[in-house]
Amino acid sequence: MIELIGVYKNFGEKEVLRNVGMTIRKGEIFTLIGPSGTGKSTILRLINLLDVPTEGEIFFEGIDTSGPEKTRLQLRRRMSMVFQKPAALRGDVFDNIAAPLRFRKVPVEDIRKRVPEALELVGLSGYESRKASTLSGGEMQRVAIARAVVTRPEVLLLDEPTANLDPVSTEKVENLVHTINSRFGTTIILSTHDMDQGQRLAHRIAVVLSRTIGQTGTAHEIFYQPRNRDVAHMVGVENILEGMVKNNEEGLTIIDIEGYDIAATSDCPTGSRVTAYIRPEDLVLSTAEFPGSSLRNRFLGRITKVVAMGPMVKVRIDCGIRLISVITKRSFDELEIEEGGSVHVYFKASAVHVVRID
Repeated sequence: MIELIGVYKNFGEKEVLRNVGMTIRKGEIFTLIGPSGTGKSTILRLINLLDVPTEGEIFFEGIDTSGPEKTRLQLRRRMSMVFQKPAALRGDVFDNIAAPLRFRKVPVEDIRKRVPEALELVGLSGYESRKASTLSGGEMQRVAIARAVVTRPEVLLLDEPTANLDPVSTEKVENLVHTINSRFGTTIILSTHDMDQGQRLAHRIAVVLSRTIGQTGTAHEIFYQPRNRDVAHMVGVENILEGMVKNNEEGLTIIDIEGYDIAATSDCPTGSRVTAYIRPEDLVLSTAEFPGSSLRNRFLGRITKVVAMGPMVKVRIDCGIRLISVITKRSFDELEIEEGGSVHVYFKASAVHVVRID
């Protein structure tokens, strides 16, 4: 539906985007994830035709968006955008939501019908006469979404829609995103720096790093099959190990990493230099051996550091190679392990994602 080809964007001498390419399919929730300042908002503004690329092309259903202003206006009216900090217009909630309809010269009778429908959709029925300036952050965000969807856009763009909201309001907005997509088939493009949110919401994800796209794919591909170190770091893959393939028999690969063997599944031939990526949640810790276990990778190590992370605990282990595991606080307490103590580490061969080093 929307295609970006070789897009660059400069503001003066500052390069904001470099060689960005992606395709967004009709009817999907497409999430841009990445740290602040990497260009996510700029990508949304370019798609919404609020800015123009310094170089490159953007197509909307095959239409070149660099065409005449009349064409650009027609395309913009097929989209709506909600900014990270939506502005409350003067007046009441009804006037805030009705504003884009009045701008499009929609008949008064239709406005009176569509505004309450939009408020019902976002769970704010009866708010028509409330002063917009008195709303909470979560309520204003939902009013902004109502203002965006009241025009019945084909594409809804959301820039960090929950960045300033509490957990309850965040959940309401996320549920609303799913509702709009499933009920109306609206294509939704959303930016966020929240990795978990990106995984919860998206059909597909683009990782935005260093002003370009590091990887595009499903949540499984992004979080469990990262293409490179930068993407892996971004999505929380903390075990990144380089080595050489010693043997590969029918897809079962043995990788020599600093003199230690790790079993993985891959098609990399013997002699290949590779990087192995293992998510910390896939490492199983135990104070006892698991004889006969299907977990092919087994190490005994010393715990070098323990870091509490709310309901989770990060455990660093020196097994000759350094590994990181993340387990629940309850599991950690039941294991009765501590810094300086010994622990067995287990993980499946299928938990190891292998990328050949060119």
